[in-house]
Amino acid sequence: MQPPQTHVDLLERPLFAHLATVRPDGSPQVNPMWFLWDGEKGILKLTHTKERHNYRYIQRDPRVALSIADPDDQYRYLQVRGVVDSIEDDPTGHFFQVLSQRYRGTAGAVLDRDVRVIFTVRPTGFKTH
Repeated sequence: MQPPQTHVDLLERPLFAHLATVRPDGSPQVNPMWFLWDGEKGILKLTHTKERHNYRYIQRDPRVALSIADPDDQYRYLQVRGVVDSIEDDPTGHFFQVLSQRYRGTAGAVLDRDVRVIFTVRPTGFKTH
């Protein structure tokens, strides 16, 4: 599934996505996250660690939602609903470095590389405003 062309720029720019996961009691938890959009595959990739709550929440329930607001017009946004299709280990922290370069312009040492994972999100729906 591809996003509306009118909002692809929000996926291509290094903006924060607010990731919503489902807690065990059914309530949402939302955290700002770095991400990378792969337009050819139509997927989003995020980095996380095995030590955080979201990792356990996603293992239990892979449904997620992300909201990305345009910093130049806060009323313009893209909502992505999806499913985490895969969680792969990133023992070198390479993907974290890719995102660090994208967001900070530099890629240093990844101190928690031994617990780093990559979430791959397959979008199931988009909403825009």
